[in-house]
Amino acid sequence: MSSLVFLGLAVVLTLCGCLFLWLRSRPPRSMEAHIRDFAAELEALSPDKPVNPGPNSPPRKGRRSG
Repeated sequence: MSSLVFLGLAVVLTLCGCLFLWLRSRPPRSMEAHIRDFAAELEALSPDKPVNPGPNSPPRKGRRSG
């Protein structure tokens, strides 16, 4: 076999590997994926939920009554 065949085989294998890696790493394009991304961004931007202390919880530091 000539060296040109081996070079062609190497190029084909390289292109197949690049195509596989590109297909595996591309971002999802479905509507559900966009909705999940948007919901995650909203969750990250939302303020923390207020903490309602229970009747047996210790008093909060930094506040004094009276």
